[in-house]
Amino acid sequence: MDRVQRTIKRSIDIVLSSVLLILLSPLLLGVALWIKRDSEGGVLFKQIRSGRNGRLFTCWKFRTMAMDAEERRAELEHLSEGPGLLFKLREDPRITKAGRTLRRYSLDELPQLYNVLRGEMSLVGPRPALPSEVEQYDDWVRNRLKAKPGMTGLWQVSGRTETSFSDYVRYDLFYIQNWSLSLDLWIMWRTFRAAISAEGAH
Repeated sequence: MDRVQRTIKRSIDIVLSSVLLILLSPLLLGVALWIKRDSEGGVLFKQIRSGRNGRLFTCWKFRTMAMDAEERRAELEHLSEGPGLLFKLREDPRITKAGRTLRRYSLDELPQLYNVLRGEMSLVGPRPALPSEVEQYDDWVRNRLKAKPGMTGLWQVSGRTETSFSDYVRYDLFYIQNWSLSLDLWIMWRTFRAAISAEGAH
């Protein structure tokens, strides 16, 4: 993207994230209270992710797992059903009752609007990768770090975990190389539709 395109994209991120944080504040409060009543632990989950050019930042989500989820991950690694380097389980025993519903409708992602407002993420972009994943990237995959990570992206609305790891990377690189405002708007519409119907969510 050139400077004008980056300015347009950043302006949209600031305006929409601000408006959504205000409009969705009652929902955010309701979700927070639900999580607090459903299981022990904090409401929010924070994790270090790799942003544009590999810069590290704290990514926020609503907590959907038990407090010891990170400690238990090692014992579940061999069961991963995600493509390539991505760790995914359809029936993850660490997920709480409230967490299943939040994930089904992608409500756990809403705190990332704060990351968008801060400029660490964009509404649309490549999935924010873990530093441990980035360490295993080859030069081809590392190209996906040329853009800010997004709350949603082309891969997320094109099958999610039903796609292979190479397809997941191709979607991200296609998005980076072919960015347009219309593409962002299309992805946001597809994301909204998928979230409402819980299409492809795990």
